[in-house]
Amino acid sequence: MKFDRLFRFCPVCGSDDFVQHNVKSKRCNHCRFVMYVNPSAAVGAFIVNNKGEVLICVRANEPSKGKWDLPGGFIDDDETAEQAIEREIKEELGMNVVAGSYLFSEPNDYEYSGWNLPTLDIFFLFEVDGVNPVPADDVADCYFVPLDQVEINRFGFLSMQRAVTRFKAEYPLRKKR
Repeated sequence: MKFDRLFRFCPVCGSDDFVQHNVKSKRCNHCRFVMYVNPSAAVGAFIVNNKGEVLICVRANEPSKGKWDLPGGFIDDDETAEQAIEREIKEELGMNVVAGSYLFSEPNDYEYSGWNLPTLDIFFLFEVDGVNPVPADDVADCYFVPLDQVEINRFGFLSMQRAVTRFKAEYPLRKKR
């Protein structure tokens, strides 16, 4: 965790006696406040059409602007992972989806504004017919790509690269069941 350089002052009392407590926290020696930084929860979707193609999004904003991505984003307060992925797909693609199935999760470091935020990315599968997604929000473009032509290195985040690698290996096996 590199947050020790980003937070020099206690966010409660403002003291500069805000020191490393353990690998995941800092402690204020003045007011005794302890700040932990745990992973933020995020969601991602593998949307597969009836041809076996995966929906790829192109990021409109930093971080990783112009790189490939999957639909998804951060989970809001008082929201389940299932609600979050349905909301994100609606916001980013104008699609209403339900009944996605959980696949797996991957840890990630999401760099934003000089902060390396640890995340836990939770991935879901949606199999759809006759869908015409419309890019919106932070998606510049989107299109379906045959699974065997999905290029791992075009994804902007390590967790996405690991997730897509895993999905490419496991999805064909899942379809045979």
